[in-house]
Amino acid sequence: MRHRLGQHFVADPNLLEMIVRESGVGAEDVVLEVGGGAGALTERLAPRVRRVQVIELDERLRPELGGVAEVHGNVAVVWGDALRIDLRTLAPAPGKVVSNLPYSIATPMILKTIEELPDVDSWTLLVQREIADRLRAAPGSRVYGAPSVLVQIAAEIELLRGVDRAVFTPRPRVDSALVALRRRGPAAPEPVRRLVHEAFAHRRKSLARSLELAAPGGREAARAALREAGLPEDARAEALSPEEFVRLAGSLQAR
Repeated sequence: MRHRLGQHFVADPNLLEMIVRESGVGAEDVVLEVGGGAGALTERLAPRVRRVQVIELDERLRPELGGVAEVHGNVAVVWGDALRIDLRTLAPAPGKVVSNLPYSIATPMILKTIEELPDVDSWTLLVQREIADRLRAAPGSRVYGAPSVLVQIAAEIELLRGVDRAVFTPRPRVDSALVALRRRGPAAPEPVRRLVHEAFAHRRKSLARSLELAAPGGREAARAALREAGLPEDARAEALSPEEFVRLAGSLQAR
């Protein structure tokens, strides 16, 4: 069944119109939509933009989504796994992402678009409410983690509204949320991404200990780098802001 792919289609036309309106898309925009489904959002985006690039995995949706593409000559559909497609090959390059993201790939897909599509300046996304809360989480929160840091390094995140599960078909077991991301900088470079993932790999341990577990013998170097970055030597990953992770990565690289 389609919901096994994490797809829950929006059945409320008012919500679909709101997504398009909140995205602020215009006649010159190239938009990426991941998880086009049967084309309900696609057919609302197409008349408003220059081009819609749609990625859809479920081949059973070819009749519906392919039909939308035939009606609107500015819709291009790529059939495949969005997490495996090199988004840098999309031409023309998207400048906005507007999607009802499949739950199963939402977080990695957001990170992938941030990293592989530097021209994207905004995202308007329907995601699971838990994911929205995690991406927006502040340091010290129990849901603050690596995705929070990596997304917030590159973008500002705004919760636009909560979305009840009743507007989807099939009906999911959780609530969703409409979120907006506005780019404020490039994706975190590889040294920062590596540091963040290693730091949160053992979140109950100190950050220095987590880094030593990733690279034995590195605890003292990590402590020294923390001092140089103006951070406590016994700090845990969940206490550091995105900006502090960037600063710490710089201190570690300088050693």
